[in-house]
Amino acid sequence: MSTRYPFTAVVGMDDLRLALLLNAVSPAVGGVLVRGEKGTAKSTAVRALAELLPAVPVVAGCRFSCDPASPDLGCPDGPHGTEPGVQRPARMVELPVGASEDRLVGSLDIEKALSEGVKAFEPGLLAAAHRGILYVDEVNLLSDHLIDHLLDAAAMGSSYVEREGVSVRHAARFLLVGTMNPEEGELRPQLLDRFGLTVEVAASRDPQQRVEVVRRRLAFEDDPAAFADRWAADEAALRERIVTARALLPQVTLGDAVLLQIAATCAAFEVDGMRADIVMARTATALAAWAGRTEVTSEDVRQAALLALPHRRRRSPFDAPGLDEDKLDETLEEFKGQDQEPDEDPEPDGPGDGGPGGGPDGGPGGGVPPQSDGPAAEHSPAPEEASPPAPSSPSPSPEPAPQGAGSGERAAVAAAEPFRTKVLSVPGLGEGAAGRRSRARTEHGRTTGSVRPRGSLTKLHLAATVQAAAPYQKARGRTGPGLVVRRDDLRQATREGREGNLVLFAVDASGSMAARQRMSAVKGAVLSLLLDAYQRRDKVGLITFRGRAAEVALPPTSSVDAAAARLEKLPTGGRTPLSAGLLKAHDVLRVERLRDPSRRPLLVVVTDGRATGGGADPVALAARAARLHAADGTASVVVDCESGPVRLGLARELARELGGTAVTLDELRADSIAGLVRDVQGNRKTTARRAA
Repeated sequence: MSTRYPFTAVVGMDDLRLALLLNAVSPAVGGVLVRGEKGTAKSTAVRALAELLPAVPVVAGCRFSCDPASPDLGCPDGPHGTEPGVQRPARMVELPVGASEDRLVGSLDIEKALSEGVKAFEPGLLAAAHRGILYVDEVNLLSDHLIDHLLDAAAMGSSYVEREGVSVRHAARFLLVGTMNPEEGELRPQLLDRFGLTVEVAASRDPQQRVEVVRRRLAFEDDPAAFADRWAADEAALRERIVTARALLPQVTLGDAVLLQIAATCAAFEVDGMRADIVMARTATALAAWAGRTEVTSEDVRQAALLALPHRRRRSPFDAPGLDEDKLDETLEEFKGQDQEPDEDPEPDGPGDGGPGGGPDGGPGGGVPPQSDGPAAEHSPAPEEASPPAPSSPSPSPEPAPQGAGSGERAAVAAAEPFRTKVLSVPGLGEGAAGRRSRARTEHGRTTGSVRPRGSLTKLHLAATVQAAAPYQKARGRTGPGLVVRRDDLRQATREGREGNLVLFAVDASGSMAARQRMSAVKGAVLSLLLDAYQRRDKVGLITFRGRAAEVALPPTSSVDAAAARLEKLPTGGRTPLSAGLLKAHDVLRVERLRDPSRRPLLVVVTDGRATGGGADPVALAARAARLHAADGTASVVVDCESGPVRLGLARELARELGGTAVTLDELRADSIAGLVRDVQGNRKTTARRAA
């Protein structure tokens, strides 16, 4: 077994270490979501937590980790007797992003169930994580159908596997810990709310602290066992403190004044639902127990709010997470209970009073995580807060023009208010990643037929299986009411659902688009399409063209908020190199087809159709570039931004060359009365009829 990096050897990252330790003290807090840039030791800290958790008593031989003191009455390995259990270390189970549904929830042998009536069940990761930690690295990249199973298990504390009337249920209560890089996309709101706490981490900018990080990491890689031995005493002390805090937790009381502060804080920040109130109460209680106190204070409530509320305030993927601490302090002060002394001495007289040195072992109390005095302490600088500053909204001030942008550049303007858009989809039937935009063959959805299974059977088509087995019952010697089923009779159900696509935006930022109200409306439309792409689980990319060239403002990514930030700062001006924009889009899509051939693209060109740059005959060059996309079969939509009483119809001509469809800004709105929902396929049929 490989040696894990010690938890107490992690430098800095106070908020992250505190959030993890609070969940170790009280698993009812609900887990931790760790957000941060790559290379910030998110996974290292989470994996190190497992070594600190107390051992778990389990029923001997039970694959579902039943507690011998109160075994699960419905356990598939039960019923269990009254014999004493055995101790085993708490597990940390890792869920890979590409895991199958059967690997997560377990698999049921359908052939045995149908032919022998036996529930032969192989437990999955949810069963292995029961009474332990379920860790998902890059949780924001997890498939929707796996997220649905996680949500169900987190809500009910159990997992169900059902296949054609045969079902198995087992307990699945676990501590959910996830890490993610926000640059790669955001989480669904339902899953985001299931994480009790969230922490933002960033690499320290202090050179001395960075030196200490490198020094410890190199020492660990040179000799992991020796490095772990040097920190063994600190690990043991922290493990003992967790056990002490767990024992103290039932004695901690939440006064009415503190509960009023919690409710007032959640109301003041307008969080949805009541889960935030409950999580804050549990977190504040755990903070008090961690500090060695039996009473929750206002400072515990404040720290709990900073950990439990930021991710619950987001209304859209474009909202920056964070909490206004001045508003938080004002709310806590306004609802401070009369039974609390506002002027009480913050410095306690000894351990157990919740201030510095207030922990059970003389370490930090309240919201301060332990900073080890271990073997490398002589080189360790004082810890600093690991939380990054709250991101500010993009500045509307213009950026320097790129080379060749041309004269007449105008400052970036703010986007108009986004709106709900019509559904734009890719024609045909795809086989891409699960999503919500275009039709596709998927593991989930409505059943459309059956095939012989390739490999293990996952979705049984019962009627087709019975139909295949029925003619051979006499030859197989059937005598009773049961059906004799063999492997060759089994049929896999084929299903149709929805997939996510690659939505590539090519935005005209030339002088002809530069009227302030017009460009504001254009940005609002693109922002609306980005929001739609987020909801439909698409990847997005952004290309802009103006002056003499086009550039990839954002390579294809799952982070729509990154695309929105680039769009917000986009200046305008210069000529219209429409052909360059289309050629750049063609290059990006060619590379993406090699990287992910199953994800079908949708090209959205936002322009008025004018072509005034890029060569001697810019209009002909733009038409040739458009025909390249048509030859590749790329589904496309042109958002016609032309305005005024006299319209040239150039955008619609461009759409014909692309083999796609054109919509105006007004027609793009879902509540528009200009027409029905637009689908790319409709214009394709029209183009085919004209060609014929």
